[in-house]
Amino acid sequence: MNLEGVKKEYDELLEQLSNPELISDSEKFEMLSKKKNRLERIVEKGKEIEEVKNKIEENKSIITAKEDAELSSMAETEINQLSERQKKLEEELDNLLKGDEDNSSVISQKSGGQAVIVEIRAGTGGEESALFAADLFRMYSRYAERQGWKERTLDSRSSELGGFKEVVFELKDGDVFSKMMFEGGVHRIQRIPTTEKSGRIHTSTATVAVLPKPKKTEVKINPQDLRIDFYRASGPGGQNVNKRETAVRLTHLPTGLVVTSQTERNQLQNKENALAILEARLLEKKEMEALEKMGEKRKAQIKWGKRAEKIRTYNFPQDRVTDHRVKKSWHDIEGIMAGKLEPIIETLRKNGIID
Repeated sequence: MNLEGVKKEYDELLEQLSNPELISDSEKFEMLSKKKNRLERIVEKGKEIEEVKNKIEENKSIITAKEDAELSSMAETEINQLSERQKKLEEELDNLLKGDEDNSSVISQKSGGQAVIVEIRAGTGGEESALFAADLFRMYSRYAERQGWKERTLDSRSSELGGFKEVVFELKDGDVFSKMMFEGGVHRIQRIPTTEKSGRIHTSTATVAVLPKPKKTEVKINPQDLRIDFYRASGPGGQNVNKRETAVRLTHLPTGLVVTSQTERNQLQNKENALAILEARLLEKKEMEALEKMGEKRKAQIKWGKRAEKIRTYNFPQDRVTDHRVKKSWHDIEGIMAGKLEPIIETLRKNGIID
């Protein structure tokens, strides 16, 4: 299939997926969503090529005009660079059109890694805890960048000062689960907030939950068990930030679980995000119920990071991060908050916390 054919198929697919009734057929919805994602990569690659071609033409116009010798020389250099870029992009597009998997899926297959959904919620400490939740989100985002993982925000609720009351995101394409699985628990921060005029140190908390993203066969949701509501996305303070009802709320009737997603500008993507969160929470509920049936000795052997366990303290005045499970501290708190988590993760591995 050529690029024009893909664009046409992609537009038709978006029209199908915009049908609110489609979500009641979960298997068809999932199949079409996966197809949309594949076609989207091809369409985006085509747009990149068009942008490069336009820039080449602009530079050619500069050379033809012969108004500035130095500018013409720069244009020639840029044309050479852009031509190389165009050639590479066209090769990538050709591979996508042939149906080859992209590099990220190859990485995921080689590592055997399982994607995770991470939920960060502000805890005690008011606005400062929401700012801390945002700091944790940035820390994990930058750690993900250092690891070469892909990140996608599924839902978020902002606070007045730019923090997060809650943020939910997905990490994938690498050895994600084995490195993130014990980040779950209560994180505590001790620092002087920017809003504190007397210079007093505050202690605030945020909770982190790390949920493995279920494989297709692990969680089955009956469409009849879902109630779907659409509403307008809201920002800090609850004000509407979108005139259209693009935000999605899913209620799983048998369990009472409610999930939302409002980060995207269209209902389709928000529905996909909400379903991903719901599936992960249903799997967690299933595993927790199984755990409760085990004996106390068996429970003790399973070192899961629970939401209620205080696992780590970030002490800014003393430039110290302490993980309470291994009773060890690290300095360079700014570096750690910038994503340099490797020393902590490796220590947890060596101490047998991560099997």
